[in-house]
Amino acid sequence: MDRPTNSLIEQMAEDLQPASPLKMRDGILLVIAAVVGTVLGVALLPGLWSGLFTGDASMFFVVTNGLLLILGCAAASSVIQMANPRVGNEHDGPRWASLMVTVLPIAAFIALAGHEHPLELVTDLHGLQCFGATMLASSLTAVALFMWLRRGAPVAPATAGLHLGIAATALGSAAYGLACPLDGAIHLGLWHVAPVLAGALIGRFLLPALLRW
Repeated sequence: MDRPTNSLIEQMAEDLQPASPLKMRDGILLVIAAVVGTVLGVALLPGLWSGLFTGDASMFFVVTNGLLLILGCAAASSVIQMANPRVGNEHDGPRWASLMVTVLPIAAFIALAGHEHPLELVTDLHGLQCFGATMLASSLTAVALFMWLRRGAPVAPATAGLHLGIAATALGSAAYGLACPLDGAIHLGLWHVAPVLAGALIGRFLLPALLRW
């Protein structure tokens, strides 16, 4: 290798700095901190629903928020792994968890079909409020996961953005769900799952351009 080539390599490597690897543990702790902060914010602002502590919550309330929590954890784990790309990484967890959560809106629409005034429930103002509050409650986790990916090197920005949007909104919906006193199948299946669909679309089509490196 001649001297000009050596000089060129030295110039290219001159400003390089060693980077510490991203640890899975640190990413998990970051997400936990974001979710805990979100729950604390929900507890301080709208306040937690008293039915949680008196046994008034319906089984559908527990199932809905439980499935959203599982989906959020699966998608967040996928996002954390994507910051450190490696051969053999698989991200099937969010796919299967998403299929489980899809049962909720299907059940809601089946219940709507037999309702006397279905449009009243679809245009429910409280439902719109839940949707907006859930999107707001998702912001802290979304920022945390976005900054984590920016520190790493995701090789599939579209998938990373999709899973980020799903993770943030699923965890945000589970967190805000602790304050919502409506525990019917239609309300939860529509208005607490709709933010996840919105987050998936936002993450899939708006975030990839910001995640490319």
